[in-house]
Amino acid sequence: MRVLPAVIIAIGLVLAPAVWFGLSWLLSEEDYQGAGGVDSTARIEIEMLRQQVEDLQARMTDLQKEVASLPAGGAGAGSPFTDDAAGEAAIWNQTGGADLDYAQVVLIADRLNVNRGLRVTGGRYLTEKLGRPREDLNDTCQPMTNPDLKEKLVTEQVGPIRVSMLRPAIESLKVVFENIRQADPDLYARINTAGALCVRRIRGTTNSLSTHSYGLAVDLNIDGKLDNFTDGKTQLGLTIMADFFYDQGWVWGAGFRREDSMHFEISRRQLDQWIADGLL
Repeated sequence: MRVLPAVIIAIGLVLAPAVWFGLSWLLSEEDYQGAGGVDSTARIEIEMLRQQVEDLQARMTDLQKEVASLPAGGAGAGSPFTDDAAGEAAIWNQTGGADLDYAQVVLIADRLNVNRGLRVTGGRYLTEKLGRPREDLNDTCQPMTNPDLKEKLVTEQVGPIRVSMLRPAIESLKVVFENIRQADPDLYARINTAGALCVRRIRGTTNSLSTHSYGLAVDLNIDGKLDNFTDGKTQLGLTIMADFFYDQGWVWGAGFRREDSMHFEISRRQLDQWIADGLL
């Protein structure tokens, strides 16, 4: 009969938005409590549930189409609710067991507020505070020539990656990665980089500088898989890592107008603190 699938679809369509709202509220509450990376397990569970809600909504749409295509009649008409549908329902009973896919793509919750008050430095502010890393710029990465900055530039193995950055940023990144290693060693082992220092102008501009030009930013990903730019989604592992970076005064590019969730850079607040401490 068509009544049973229709009822199930109606229940699913009612519950899915409610579950989505509950997850969004829960994640928002977590974000603003300042817990940072203390409970990465909770964030993993939330992101997995969020993905499951999306899967359920897609399944509901498919079931609507299946019901609409059923012939009128009784038992002989058949039913879309077979073992396959039971398998779909079983997603709500998952308890783990398999290795967590930190590279899976998830939505970025409350994207424009992920940095919770931390401000970007910006090329103009960096130039005012630190000078230019070099005078002549083009669209390719070049060596840093500013002597005051160059003497603070180091290349080191920092946790799972090797990067060239200014010394205070290197030391801060060590703290971030050590905190991740202690809280989630599996995630730590899968961190990869797409680059840090790159002294060049921002493409499409004549002379504008990015934070990468100062060795104060790093691009990260999971397992070497690059994240899609400006789609409002990111890898699960990056959403977990973002809290650890926030705790150390780093801005996450997921909150930029043009989302760039692989990008982490030092905030203006942290830069000012390093300057006040004589580190830059």
